[in-house]
Amino acid sequence: MPDATHHVALANGLQLTLRHAPRLKRAAAALRVHAGSHDAPAKWPGMAHFLEHLFFLGTTRFPLEDGLMRYVQSLGGQVNASTRERTTDFFFEVPPAALAGGLERLCQMLAEPDLGIERQRREREVIHAEFIAWSRNAQAQQQFALLQSASPQHPLSGFHAGNRFTLALQDPAFQQALGLFHQRFYQGGQITLSLCGPQPLEALERLGRQFGSLFPTGGRVAQALPPPLLAAKQPLTFAHERLPEGAEQALGWLIDLLDDSRPGGWLGALRQRGWLQRRKAEPLYAFAGQMLWHIDLQLGTDACKDEAVALLHGWFGFIRQTDLAQLNAQFGQLQRSREWAASPLELARRDSSGQPFAALDEQGLNALKALLASLPGGEQGHWQIPVADPLLTAESSSTQAPLPEALALSDLLPAARQYAALSLRWHLPSRLRRGFFPILCRALRPLQERAERAALHLQFSEAGEYWQLRCAGQPSAVIHAVDEALAILNAPSPDSWQAQPSPEPALIPIRALLKQLPDAILASNPEPLPPCTLDQQRLDQVLQNARWQGLALGFENTAPLGSVLSNCPGHAAAATALPLWKGRRWVDAGVAGSENALLLFCPVPANQHASGRLLAHLLQGPVYQRLRVELQLGYAVFSAFRQIEGCGGLLFGVQSPHASHADILAHLQPLLSQGVVLDSTAQHALAEQFVEPAMANAEVAEWAWQTYLATQPDRLTDLHRSILMTRQADLDALLGSLLGPDAPWLCLANAAAPDPSWQ
Repeated sequence: MPDATHHVALANGLQLTLRHAPRLKRAAAALRVHAGSHDAPAKWPGMAHFLEHLFFLGTTRFPLEDGLMRYVQSLGGQVNASTRERTTDFFFEVPPAALAGGLERLCQMLAEPDLGIERQRREREVIHAEFIAWSRNAQAQQQFALLQSASPQHPLSGFHAGNRFTLALQDPAFQQALGLFHQRFYQGGQITLSLCGPQPLEALERLGRQFGSLFPTGGRVAQALPPPLLAAKQPLTFAHERLPEGAEQALGWLIDLLDDSRPGGWLGALRQRGWLQRRKAEPLYAFAGQMLWHIDLQLGTDACKDEAVALLHGWFGFIRQTDLAQLNAQFGQLQRSREWAASPLELARRDSSGQPFAALDEQGLNALKALLASLPGGEQGHWQIPVADPLLTAESSSTQAPLPEALALSDLLPAARQYAALSLRWHLPSRLRRGFFPILCRALRPLQERAERAALHLQFSEAGEYWQLRCAGQPSAVIHAVDEALAILNAPSPDSWQAQPSPEPALIPIRALLKQLPDAILASNPEPLPPCTLDQQRLDQVLQNARWQGLALGFENTAPLGSVLSNCPGHAAAATALPLWKGRRWVDAGVAGSENALLLFCPVPANQHASGRLLAHLLQGPVYQRLRVELQLGYAVFSAFRQIEGCGGLLFGVQSPHASHADILAHLQPLLSQGVVLDSTAQHALAEQFVEPAMANAEVAEWAWQTYLATQPDRLTDLHRSILMTRQADLDALLGSLLGPDAPWLCLANAAAPDPSWQ
């Protein structure tokens, strides 16, 4: 049954969009203000971004400790905001019963913010820390350079992030401009509010009317039109002027088609030549008929970039002459799949931006024709319209075979969810696994790209001596994708053996550490590959000696799994829990970066995971308050309970432009030592996060897999009950053990250990 949507205009001018989706477990709100960095006074770059930050510091009615961020995080939800050139977005996702509390906090903090000068001074330092990280990040600087292709008179070519020097807090003119900016744009006529959840439309409308009315009445402000964008200066950057309404959705349509790397399209032609390493097409700017977008293309050293660009122009010319209606029908099929798989937050954000999960309407098709007409054309290449992807049309297989002993089944996800997950794990002691892994990654990449387009999550990863293949989404599509993936793992395509390794995009230090954390937990030390040729015969030997286990959940009909897994390489094996180490370990990740980043992981015994989760939950607020707000160590500060490779524990993360690794640890340790006080309200809120109807399907699948790896029962009811039964003495005892001299702490950082006490 399709979602029911409804649009309402409130008396104060606010536009309300409502979506009733009974399949959802959570609810979300997305509020868009039609004003951004280009609408702020040019004299004060960063003002719009600065104001976005100030909103989250609390108000008289909802101080910081009870503000939107703490409220949402305490419920296990998501919350964030984003300032773009002409829009500012605020959004959160929570359990349905908490939507009213979140919406009241959101609307109240935007309508009646506290702009006190002291909090401005503190938050300006956070903005400056972000600016330093931005200025040192290669990807951010690359995108900034792309924007310089605009005319020097266009605001795109300017600096709008803000820093300590552009935000002149001491200047009365700045304070006046800040207040006027808020007054002008944060009123009803400038706001679109979208609510999405399983609640009836009537209930959503009541909430929207109640809290949307907190904004003062106003009309839509005419945003100043920009000067001409001018032509782009780079061959893979495209600038457009005077495009009609619907151009943003039309560009999404075009980029989606461009991303199809199967034979017959542009990416398929590059891959067939062995040139394609990595690509990403993304819109950079769209406003008032102007549009700027770019294709970030990484080619092999033997590729001819000029020919690749000529092929792209030829593909543009081919698309102009095709039956757009046929391609639009396929796009609509993709969009329906994505809409079904989308989270409440994704749905609400699409609704607030006016970009529905749907095929182009007549207005959108007209905009697409105008967009295509403004692109360069050519005749080079041999093209064809791609057929419908079998991942979208996959039906349950009638082929049956016995389920292998290595596969465990979980009943955590009811079949009515129409969401299934299959996780497979191989233990490969051979050192050759390190050489074969990138080959298999290259071989799997086309299938992963197709899976992503079809709203399937397909991941192949390595950690220590293990490989993992995980797929989740619509059940029959999961079976089809895993069937294809296993065939590829057993016999990768010939070009995968010869292809050059694709350069990985640079990550900021804290994200690079998170990527390495599973290896560090498994205490994996990189071993040199033995001198030999990597070929199919040796791959067969490595796979034959592998031992595997797996977990499936959400499948109403498990019979096809037996047939698919009959092709699973290796021998059946039972899951074994990871033994905890003793003492403190320090791992230098060797991650480049000008900022200090550190992850502290404190494992918790499996029989104390309930206490560990509650302890992490109660520490989250104090850690953020001390490190982020009071000490202003940096903008990347977090703490949580995490299960990684079956090992559960408290995880703390900090990236700082000025604090040393020793300083960060010196601030973290007292926070643990001071203890926590059991809060029954927080305890009940945490327990309610661990019931299947309250958890996102992907969260249920992840929890089931991690408990399987830990060889623990996968009964959420037990975890829910254990959290409620945890007492103050349990928390004190756990903290005492975590602070003991033999506590198995793991510190993963981008530097060597600051003192010899770390192993």
